[in-house]
Amino acid sequence: MSSNRVLRTAVVTVIAASTVAGSTAAGQAEASTGRAGEEPAGAVQDERSGQKVHQSVWSSTRRIHRGVWTTEAEPRSRPRAKTAKGRNKAIAFRLVSRRAWSDDQFRCLDNLWTRESNWNHRAQNRYSGAYGIPQALPGSKMSGSGTDWRSNPATQIQWGLRYIKGRYGSPCGAWGHFRARNWY
Repeated sequence: MSSNRVLRTAVVTVIAASTVAGSTAAGQAEASTGRAGEEPAGAVQDERSGQKVHQSVWSSTRRIHRGVWTTEAEPRSRPRAKTAKGRNKAIAFRLVSRRAWSDDQFRCLDNLWTRESNWNHRAQNRYSGAYGIPQALPGSKMSGSGTDWRSNPATQIQWGLRYIKGRYGSPCGAWGHFRARNWY
């Protein structure tokens, strides 16, 4: 609902800006020709097509309306909604970097934990009971990293990285084991 409101506001703003620009240009055009409705000297051409801009006369106000509106302003990039998955990956990237592991190691970790939990810190395997981003079995193992292991992705990631380092040496070692046996 609010995105529709934002879109409507943007459209109204663009129309208002083009009307103001058109009326300013119309006043200049009338001043240069001396007559309303007559094409002004040095008519504007569309940069993309190279054709003359179509002009029409508003008889009631005697202003020329130009049918092309251009700007040199860059559009604002749309802000991305921060997802839990994105935040959790960012936490993991920082922690992997602190361990001086390469970007390749992070890619292996990303592949592994995407397959295990899709980076959901509340993921629970209904068959085994494994819990969290690293899918610890039982999940209470992670309490050694913090009492907030059920809800804090940073605690789960710290525990998972320690587990991977101790058991497999690196995330790529754990990913290789996972690919061979479908578990780690």
